[in-house]
Amino acid sequence: MRKFLTVAIAASVALPTLAVPIAASAQSAREVRESARDVRRDQRDLRDAQRHGNRGDVRDARRDLADSRRELNDDWRDYRRSHRDVYRRPAYVGPRGYAYRPVTAGHRFQPAYYGDRYWVRDYSRYRLPAPRAGHRWVRYGNDVVMVNARNGRVVTVYNGFFW
Repeated sequence: MRKFLTVAIAASVALPTLAVPIAASAQSAREVRESARDVRRDQRDLRDAQRHGNRGDVRDARRDLADSRRELNDDWRDYRRSHRDVYRRPAYVGPRGYAYRPVTAGHRFQPAYYGDRYWVRDYSRYRLPAPRAGHRWVRYGNDVVMVNARNGRVVTVYNGFFW
């Protein structure tokens, strides 16, 4: 009975201290989602202004969109800074003869570079969108790359994703 009470008391004391970081991370993730929503709304407003507005409306809509994108980038940087341990991974060891060269969309990887060993399986943990059918998220150096698994073509690149 004493052991049970000791464990119950220790758990009740430890629980509030764990709740603070979880709430903080939920708040920063919420801010990123809200900023992304603002960007989408401002993009819609810009399209409407380009179709139906005058030059002043378009200029204001572009300024609002730029401000929203800047805010989204700031929120994303804050989120990444507060979750550094999630994006810190062991050193990348590429296939034989590997030498890092920055890649862009359209680059074609050899099969050794997008093999099972380099897949990023828990893409939701890194807040990456789900890959399309036949595509895989692959780690390439400190970058994360979406590769078409059939032909090795790069579809999307996020440079400096891991550190």
